[in-house]
Amino acid sequence: MGISTHILDTALGRPATGVPITLARLTDGQWSLLSEANTDADGRCKHLLPLTEALQPGTYRVHFETIAYYNQHQLIGLYPYIEIVFTVTEGEQHYHIPLLLTANGYTTYRGS
Repeated sequence: MGISTHILDTALGRPATGVPITLARLTDGQWSLLSEANTDADGRCKHLLPLTEALQPGTYRVHFETIAYYNQHQLIGLYPYIEIVFTVTEGEQHYHIPLLLTANGYTTYRGS
């Protein structure tokens, strides 16, 4: 399956567009970059894991470069970046990692 994300700016009530994102996997104690992307007009990255890459069980990290979003909207943000580390237990499932964002906080969960 795959990994996707969606960023919503809950303070402004709209998708967070143009946010640079990277996906990495922990292998032998080192992070290996798998992909780089930007959120689309709906705040989504539908295929963070390249379609040619099989989702393997393991530890993954999504890095959101939120300072770019804050600067774009002339906001002063507390977190210049946000990293969400999560465990994939079954490669046959899809992992959706949403980020609800404000300038001073964030929330995440496993979506569907």
